[in-house]
Amino acid sequence: MSTPARSVHFAALVEKQPENPLFRFSLAQALLNEKREADAVEHLVQCAGGRADWMMPRILLGKALLHLGRTAEAKPWLEAALTLAIEQDHQDPEGEVRALLAGL
Repeated sequence: MSTPARSVHFAALVEKQPENPLFRFSLAQALLNEKREADAVEHLVQCAGGRADWMMPRILLGKALLHLGRTAEAKPWLEAALTLAIEQDHQDPEGEVRALLAGL
């Protein structure tokens, strides 16, 4: 499935089941792959807000906000992601987020 087709596919799934966080996360990833960071933000916020222990939406949200020049908004999301990476012993994401925060 081509990249734009992926976002259309997942957008349809989100429309049918807006409460499904996995559909939203998949849609956000597809939008990010299409360089549509602004469109992905709302879905990543909902994913992160729905589960306190879900690290990846926080990382992707932080990166999307950084890309959009919204550094002040990105920082708390990245800090939360770093805390989760440490708590969950995810070393690669921990390193990535530390590097992103160090660059702010």
